[in-house]
Amino acid sequence: MKMHQALKIALAGCALAVSASWTSAAEMGAVNEPIKLAINEWTGQHITTQIAGKILEAAGYKVEYIVAGYQNMWQAMSEGQLDAAMEVWASNVTAQYRQMHEAGKLEDLGELGLEAREGFVYTPPTAELCPGLPDWKALEKCASVFVTPETMPLGRAVDYPAEYGTPGADRIKALGLPFKPIPAGSEGAVVAEIKASVERKTPLLAFFWRPHWAFTKYHLEFVNLPKGTPECYSDPAYGPNPNVTGDCDLLPSAIFKAAWPGFKDKWPAAYEILKGFKLSVDAQEPMIEAIDVDGQSLESVASKWVDENTSTWRPLIDQATK
Repeated sequence: MKMHQALKIALAGCALAVSASWTSAAEMGAVNEPIKLAINEWTGQHITTQIAGKILEAAGYKVEYIVAGYQNMWQAMSEGQLDAAMEVWASNVTAQYRQMHEAGKLEDLGELGLEAREGFVYTPPTAELCPGLPDWKALEKCASVFVTPETMPLGRAVDYPAEYGTPGADRIKALGLPFKPIPAGSEGAVVAEIKASVERKTPLLAFFWRPHWAFTKYHLEFVNLPKGTPECYSDPAYGPNPNVTGDCDLLPSAIFKAAWPGFKDKWPAAYEILKGFKLSVDAQEPMIEAIDVDGQSLESVASKWVDENTSTWRPLIDQATK
């Protein structure tokens, strides 16, 4: 598997005193070896991971941040080259992850606490150009307004970056929508499309996710697809297309943490800390905006949250190390 280069992010300025009476070296585990946390492709994940790392450092651990492709990091994690991933979206996790998890080669550390949603979104100008939204059937009637030279005669829809999977393309195919999905180059590229749609008053259909600052800034709305249910993904009889499964909205997005199975034996207290670690949408979205819109650094934003929320994370350390 091709891995990106290791990136160790300095955490100067956030050193927190660690009491030697908290726990013994045996309970802490291999404190002289760094815990390697995966850094993936989106800002929210960077924030989640950096905060988790700072909490581990406050407990007395060393932390390294490893840049890793979201869709191809699972083999490395199963082998202990990566130790944990702090923001895994169940809606677009790979079959490789599921297979390795079932085989006991990867461990689920529980939900992160983000109440998230994914789906097709549109901008205010799009609503004016495509009456009938947010009903998904409106897209069938007004697909012509989304046509571009590269997609003619189909409408253009912006899908996730290739590294995130193809949820947009999957929905378009299953529902038979007259659109051609175009993978975005990055999270930033999707945001640039959204901004351009608002400023130029042009139509845009894009697959996107929340939490994200763009919802508030650009007044995005979700398209109402047929309700996602487990039956829709197992029985073609459910949903508007009787010949396929998945012809509906995504199921609510579970966002969880995952780890190398040897983590709990190598760093017992850290394992308990990460299992208990939570981060809410209300906490994360303002931090994403501070970084992506206001230009603040990841380090400063994460440090500020850690400094201001001691009562939230300190109990994790106390409970894990007593």
